[in-house]
Amino acid sequence: MKIDTGATAWMLTSTALVLLMTPGLAFFYGGMTRAKSVLNMMMMSFGSIIGVTVLWVLFGHSLAFTDNGSSFLNKFFGGFDAVGLKGVATQVSEGLSPDRSDNIPTMVFSAFQLTFAVITVALISGAIADRAKFGAWMVFSVAWATLVYFPVAHWVWGTGWLNKLGIEDFAGGTVVHVNAGSAGLALALVLGRRRGWPKEPMRPHNLPFVLLGVGLLWFGWFGFNAGSELAVDGTTGLAFMNTQIAAAVAAGAWLVVERIRDGHATTLGVASGAVAGLVAVTPAAGFVDPWASIVLGAVAGAACAYAVGLKYRLGFDDSLDVVGVHLVGGAIGALSLGLLAAYPFLPGQHKGLLYGGGFQQLGLQALGPAVIGLYSFAVAWVIGKVIDVTVGFRLAEEDEATGVDVTVHAETAYDLALTGGGATRAALPRVPPAGPAGPGGTTPETEITETKVEAGA
Repeated sequence: MKIDTGATAWMLTSTALVLLMTPGLAFFYGGMTRAKSVLNMMMMSFGSIIGVTVLWVLFGHSLAFTDNGSSFLNKFFGGFDAVGLKGVATQVSEGLSPDRSDNIPTMVFSAFQLTFAVITVALISGAIADRAKFGAWMVFSVAWATLVYFPVAHWVWGTGWLNKLGIEDFAGGTVVHVNAGSAGLALALVLGRRRGWPKEPMRPHNLPFVLLGVGLLWFGWFGFNAGSELAVDGTTGLAFMNTQIAAAVAAGAWLVVERIRDGHATTLGVASGAVAGLVAVTPAAGFVDPWASIVLGAVAGAACAYAVGLKYRLGFDDSLDVVGVHLVGGAIGALSLGLLAAYPFLPGQHKGLLYGGGFQQLGLQALGPAVIGLYSFAVAWVIGKVIDVTVGFRLAEEDEATGVDVTVHAETAYDLALTGGGATRAALPRVPPAGPAGPGGTTPETEITETKVEAGA
């Protein structure tokens, strides 16, 4: 088959954009944590890149995007024909319109899908900020990607059972965001609350980091959504524009909610609102008209602004609002297709209810998030529990009080030692020996270190 060099160039660009989202997420999450945990939070994202990349090459691509030869088993997971990416380098993936020969190398398609797997795993980490062992996180990420992400990608985007039913997910509202949000909720319950939460304020330590992170995420999301067309055509342009519209409107809607509810609009709010809009438009980007993206962004921005407060009412400590933004936003986006789907370039598809499509697609779009959410939650909870009772998932109390950056990574994010007129490299703070504890369970020495770091940050 003839390869479309233009489409291939766009897909390589999109792949790089989506990969950039994971370091962007590291800044977004890192800025939202306390100063003593920022490096650990960022390491979780980079750790996901490492672990998932290896898994994808070994068997992830194969389980997600090949058939296993059994009509029954293939509904749930793919085969092993492409283990180690065997044969993938010489294959060509047929384009959406074969008459136009918009085909791309299968290796490029695989690389693009790899970046989706990476960021899905990384998203989960925000729910357990400040209190998880890095090694335990790496074990969890490997197990969850194998048992949840690869099969779910096969269900929806491969030849699995949800795909056969006709469930639509343009770029990952269910496969990525509902999936990750549900797993985040499970881990938050397994690890329990942070010390002092919710009585003690645990504010973001570096809001410029948060804004930098959301800027990188927003930029990368154009590859995430527009790249998911796997071609360069009208749908690509539609997905690109809808991504921008929903993100901007959702950011504004979140600020309006803050202004009405709290009396002020915040930088954290504009960042969180933009992400909520990007999440919600992900499953719908190529399937809805631009006016519908305004509606979707407004609904997602407002709904997620209120949803993040559920953790205080229900008592689960989702540190960085993975549930309120990704689970809720992803579900809103998936359901929106049952109402707003117009399919401007796919006239044969089941349209949304407002376009005369009836209730069939709405029911299917409700089924996807429900099934995937429950499956992801259950498996993540089991994996988390097994890790917790064997090697331990949560930090020891004294290590959590001191700060995970120092106790796990032997590093600090900020060097505040000054000599003369300039900054010099300070010796890394050491974990103090056991002794009389000050307020909050930390030693006086640790309290001074934390105060300096957080004040300087």
